[in-house]
Formats: sequence, structure tokens, C-alpha cells
Amino acid sequence: MISVQQAEEFLFFQIKNFGTEEVFYENALGRILAENIVADCDLPPFDRSTVDGIAINFNSYEKGTRSFTIKAVQAAGEIPFSIHDEDQCIEIMTGAALDNSVNTVIRYEDLIIENGIATLNIVIKKQQNIHWKGKDKKAAEILVKANQVITPSILGIAASVGKTILTVKKLPKVVIISTGDEMISAEDVPTPFQLRRSNGITIKSVLEKYKIHADWLHWNDDLQLIKNGLSRCIDEYDILLMSGGVSMGKFDYLPKACEELGVEKLFHKIKQRPGKPFWFGKSQNKKLIFAFPGNPVSVFMCLHRYFIPWLERSLEIPETAQYAVLQNDIDFPSPLQYFAQVKLSVNQAGQLIAESVNTNGSGDFSHLAETNAFIELPLEKTEFKKGEVYRIWKYNF
Repeated sequence: MISVQQAEEFLFFQIKNFGTEEVFYENALGRILAENIVADCDLPPFDRSTVDGIAINFNSYEKGTRSFTIKAVQAAGEIPFSIHDEDQCIEIMTGAALDNSVNTVIRYEDLIIENGIATLNIVIKKQQNIHWKGKDKKAAEILVKANQVITPSILGIAASVGKTILTVKKLPKVVIISTGDEMISAEDVPTPFQLRRSNGITIKSVLEKYKIHADWLHWNDDLQLIKNGLSRCIDEYDILLMSGGVSMGKFDYLPKACEELGVEKLFHKIKQRPGKPFWFGKSQNKKLIFAFPGNPVSVFMCLHRYFIPWLERSLEIPETAQYAVLQNDIDFPSPLQYFAQVKLSVNQAGQLIAESVNTNGSGDFSHLAETNAFIELPLEKTEFKKGEVYRIWKYNF
């Protein structure tokens, strides 16, 4: 068996670049931006009012003028009106462009307007209430940097500069494969000795966050069937995510099938709980196979601890390691690295805290709905105390 850190190194040595593609901006939410978005002009593109009110030339105010004749009313989007006399003003709306003849805007709340005359009732400052051209960004400046998840705010920025076609990272073509004669469809009624399949929909749902729409297959425990299916999938897909068939049982055919197909085993078994039998390999045509143990908690942990970090690195999503303060003592005497299910919350000091829950092993998936992270407890220790800080791997977010 190898350590968790060694397994991570093997995985990260297989980081892949799947290239880029262009998508219409309405279809880009959640994808990974592969280019910088730049300003197509100065932002804002003109001097504009930040309030509803009147626009004046401050020189007239300095000369003592306090009442101004409204020359015109200007809405946002209209060609700006100019003034020629010192006692004139433009009644202007928020966002409207300012002509060079005015340089100060006064809010309606600070005016009395009667019979077309606006009279000030406060002291004002030169150039107040104006958003100046280019103050936010100059033309060609970067607005959004590449290599981040496209959010609604990023789409809004893209639209504002006319960027309706976005270059994004291509996604790997993924197939999810569950195995086992005892596993039946979720729609069917099991016998007392069968189980409904849940790993496939779990993995598929996690991948939807990354806009990966994976295919989903199930194979019974038959060596030739598994070999034939693997051969087809290795040709058709970039990534194979498998659950089951990797332990020591007589019907765990996956390692043998991979060997007979010439798939290189990069590792098999990690010093961890859950998920010890995890198998990872690479085909002759460079396709990767992540074969998780069949127990649901093992699948969930291995997916979030290994595959998702690998995927995010392949897509160049910046890594953001997170840690939490343990809220109760845990004793784990086995010589394995333990991933405990925890409930996360934030205490009054603003710390992220983690409370572990008692489970009945990797087949007990009932607690996954009430927890939201695995806390990674190091192999070198057997006792973990309240108040100690450890890395966490979030899920259900």
C-alpha cells in the first residue's frame, strides 16, 4: 500500500490539458474561463451622473449663483445637452452623459425646483456626483483574469463589453461505471440480498457542478463482459470513473481485466479509511481509470479527495486548501489515514469548526446527508484532540 501523499503525487503526475473551445456566453455559466476578458473601451465610456438632479458649471456657483434656470431635461442614453449661460443647468437623470459645459451634479434632495428654476439649499463641492470616464478601467485593461469558474457576475462583465463568445477549457469526456451482480436499478425492488445502485447518480451529480455531463453504465461481475466494456470505453472516453470490483474477492475482476488489456496500474490500495482498495491506472492510449471501492462512503471520499482535486488542477482552477478546528476527540488506532465525516459550522470567533459523527463504516452512507466534509487525520497519530486543526474536503456545497 502507498500513502495518501504518494497517491496524490501519482495522480497529479497525470494532470491533463483537454484544450479549449468557444461557447456562447449564455451557455458559459460554471465553465472555466480560458482567456482574459478586457475592456473594449474606457469604463465608464463617458462622464456620467451618479444621481438624479441638475448639472451645472461650478464656476457659476463660485461667483455666487444659487438659482439656475433649467434649460433641458436629459435622460440616460440621450446625447448630452450643453449650457451657454452661467445661470443655466441641465435637469439630468442617473447614468446620463455630461456635456463638457457642466462639471458638477446636485441631487434633487438638495434643491427646490419651482417654475423651471432650481435653487440650492446646501453647500456643494466641485465635480461631485460624477462618475468620470475611464475611472474604473481604461480600454484594453483586464477586467476578468483567465482560469476561474465563470460566475453570474463574470457573465455580466462579459456582456458589458460585448464579449458574447467566450473561450473556455474543454471538459473531459467521462463515463461512470458501476459493477456488481447484487446491484440493481434504483427503480426496481430488491430481493432481501440485493442493493439499489446509488454510486452512479452520486458521482454524476458531483460532476454536474463542473458542467461535465457524464454517461453512466453498469456491468455485472463477468470478466469477459468487463474486458469488452473496458476496451470500448477506453477508446471512447477520456476518463473512466468506476465503483466496485477492486477488492480481494473472487468476483473483483477489474484489476485482472485491466492487466489483460495492457492498462498500466499506477497504484492499488492506499493506507486510508475509507477507500483503501482504490485502484488507479492509465491505458496505452493515455486514458485514465479511477476505480473506487464499491462502498458508497468510499466512493464519495475518493471522489472528493482525489478525482476532484485532479480535475481542478487539469482545468487550472486555483487550489484553495481549507482547514477546520476539530470539536471533539477522535481515537483511531488503525495504521491508516482516517477521513472522518464532519458537520461544519462557524463559531462566534469566525473560525470554521468541524464536529465528527459516529458511523458504521464505509457502507453506512446515511450520515452523508447530514454532514458536509471529510476531515483528514494524519497517519502518524492515533489520537486527535478537540481544538486541533486539520485539512477538510467539502461536499454537499
